[in-house]
Amino acid sequence: MPTLERPTPDVRESFLAAMDEFRAEGRGEAWDDSVVGDDLRKFSASWSSAEGFEEYVSQVLAQSREDAPRPEGFVPATTLWWTEGSGYLGRLSIRHRLTPHLLERGGHIGYDIRASARRRGHATAMLRAALPVARALGIESALITCDHDNIASKRVIENNGGVFEDRRGNKLRFWVPTAT
Repeated sequence: MPTLERPTPDVRESFLAAMDEFRAEGRGEAWDDSVVGDDLRKFSASWSSAEGFEEYVSQVLAQSREDAPRPEGFVPATTLWWTEGSGYLGRLSIRHRLTPHLLERGGHIGYDIRASARRRGHATAMLRAALPVARALGIESALITCDHDNIASKRVIENNGGVFEDRRGNKLRFWVPTAT
């Protein structure tokens, strides 16, 4: 049964295969402003060695600390991986607070499921497992956004109690309670 875990070097082989799946979809190109796209551009060369991957995992884990170095405008974020044994299925990031940009487009929580694991309920279960973590971070209601034409993601959000607020540009905005 899949679980939401802190990033670990133990799933490197499966993680690399998942990143190949994302890359095959065009992720990592300049247009891709997602966490996966950014990671593919910045870190994929270092993932070829076990040591480089361990350093990447350390950097991802450090981003949850308030004092960690990060680009201007970025906030602390807790990243968790959806895994089954040594199999990497996806990732989820919980931003600890909202900036004006995140309030418009990004929200508190962003997630990705690798292509070979989609349409099996993983995103819904992963988000459900993350809501108590968001609550523990002091987030009572999490803003989650998705592209207006991403029907699957809209369904994931709604299946987790998301209440539609509005559409801004091509983004739909939902508030999801973090306590049941």
